[in-house]
Amino acid sequence: MFKRKDGIIPDNTEVSSQDTLPKLLVRNARRFGREKVALREKEFGIWQSFTWEDYLTHVRFFSLGLVSLGLTKGDKVAIVGDNRPEWVFAELAAQCAGAVPLGIYQDSTSKEVGYVIDHSDSKFVVAEDQEQVDKILELRESIPKVQKIIYTDPKGMRNYSDDMLLDFRGVEDMGRDHEARHPDLFMDSVRNTKGEDLALIAYTSGTTGFPKGSMLTHTNMLKMASNLIRVDPKYTDDEFVSFLPLPWIGEQMMSVASAMLVGFTVNFPEEPETVQENIREIGPHVMFSPPRIWENMAASVQVRVMDASPMKRFAFNRALPIGYKMADCRFEKRKPSLWLQCQYFLAWLFAFRALKDRLGFSHLRSASTGGAALGPDTFRFFHGLGVNLKQIYGQTEISGISCIHYDGDVNFDSVGKPIPETDIRISDDGEILSRSPSVFLGYYKNDEETVATLREGWLHSGDAGHFSEDGHLVVIDRLKDVMQMSDGTRFSPQFIENKLKFSPYIKEAVCIGDMREFITAIINIDMEIVGKWAERNRISYTTYTDLSAKPEVYDLIEVESGKVNRDLMRINRLSVIRKFVLLYKELDADDDELTRTQKVRRGFIGERYSEIIEAMYGNIEAVPIDTNIKYQDGRTSRIKTTVAVRTLVPEEV
Repeated sequence: MFKRKDGIIPDNTEVSSQDTLPKLLVRNARRFGREKVALREKEFGIWQSFTWEDYLTHVRFFSLGLVSLGLTKGDKVAIVGDNRPEWVFAELAAQCAGAVPLGIYQDSTSKEVGYVIDHSDSKFVVAEDQEQVDKILELRESIPKVQKIIYTDPKGMRNYSDDMLLDFRGVEDMGRDHEARHPDLFMDSVRNTKGEDLALIAYTSGTTGFPKGSMLTHTNMLKMASNLIRVDPKYTDDEFVSFLPLPWIGEQMMSVASAMLVGFTVNFPEEPETVQENIREIGPHVMFSPPRIWENMAASVQVRVMDASPMKRFAFNRALPIGYKMADCRFEKRKPSLWLQCQYFLAWLFAFRALKDRLGFSHLRSASTGGAALGPDTFRFFHGLGVNLKQIYGQTEISGISCIHYDGDVNFDSVGKPIPETDIRISDDGEILSRSPSVFLGYYKNDEETVATLREGWLHSGDAGHFSEDGHLVVIDRLKDVMQMSDGTRFSPQFIENKLKFSPYIKEAVCIGDMREFITAIINIDMEIVGKWAERNRISYTTYTDLSAKPEVYDLIEVESGKVNRDLMRINRLSVIRKFVLLYKELDADDDELTRTQKVRRGFIGERYSEIIEAMYGNIEAVPIDTNIKYQDGRTSRIKTTVAVRTLVPEEV
């Protein structure tokens, strides 16, 4: 037994197995008690700690509070907000009662929030703050199944008197009262959870329409976590920073399933804007991020180098080529020469050590990326700095992962090899099929899509790929996104886009060319980095729209695109970019141009910007724009500008 603030958990709380997340929570609380931190959150500038005993206490009382309000086995609990301890308290609390949690991206529009809550048949909604509560109250008529909205942050909520609203701490107090009347109820509920029970509904990113709810069991999630740990070990004393949205399966994979299985500490940043600073403070041992995060970090390093003193800039520019040589040795499994090892040590001593510390990577042992392809240039860059970055491949429907690079066997052109208990084969039409204990049960209330995706136990990914000679899986692109030009030349737009995005000046790119004579690109500049470049070159500007239209900025991006074309010509002289435009606004999830996990909705972009696209394939040099853009708070703004079409000079193509 172990002690806690509210008494002692009796000896009869033993669970027969550890096949569910609630059972693992009880195990960890018994194993670590108040001796080890489970969760840590930075609030008001101070790191607040929750031990494993605290973790269980909050989960227990919140779970019993929900039960006292009418939560029963199989009910759904929606959670929306930033990454906070209360988020995982609510998730585990629902599971302990036999209910099913599901996450909603905190920056979702009212329409998206309403769809997920109604589609999932949620009975309770746990919302972080006043902003989220207001969003949900506006939807009251369209979400009739919701009985209570529980807010975790009371700031600004004092004057709200709606009967649907409850405070998170108030629900915990209800749980204390309920436990006094039913002292054995919580542990009886935990013991009754089973591995085959539905643990989570994870909504997919919805690149082609409304998101689908993937039904994942406790066994799905824990099998995935245990098999991943067998090839990419995690340890009890590891630190992990949770800053990616918890509704995303990648964050669930780390912050919930892996953390519960291993017992490492999960840290929540103070605000999304302080993530990099908080990562440096914690110095995590484990980090998992989608490509966009790694690309942004690589770009930020290059910006810092631009702003650094001449001495530091000289040191970095001399050190990076040495880092690249060392990385190439690792990729090619060659032993570096003694001279290269000496050079690399000096590069680490005078450049890489300080840079890794600034990034918060001093203790980083396990670094991985997934959710989309990471460009080879970015991959090589981090390996050059000494970061053992690995590619992960998987889908929500397989609990997040099916492949990873093994230590000492990293190939940036691939996504690694299958993890244990996972079978992968390539169908006759080149589609990647997967089978493992982590494959989901199906889509919630969508039998048609379930039948199309899950056939005879094989998960049909929708991705095109093949195996390399050394057994690595190579993902080409989404099957529906692999394009073919009018002359029959096939190309992967994602591959070209990744090369473009390695430039610090380019934030996003969308390539077009399906059944066309040549390839074109719609490009978003990086406002911060290009803005600094413009200031150094004494180019005045006012807004993003103004900056992106500057001829000097077009010249800059033309040079960057030319570098990409020179690389592409080594592969296929026809698969190069002939024309591009700099879009007058950033692609945004609020405008349905990106998913909430920042994946491009190609079909939607093709329709929205059809006039610009057609101009690139004609002899038009400029396109007048008069349109409205929508902000997250519902406001709109009118934009009147002209988008220039730039043709790349012959020697660049």
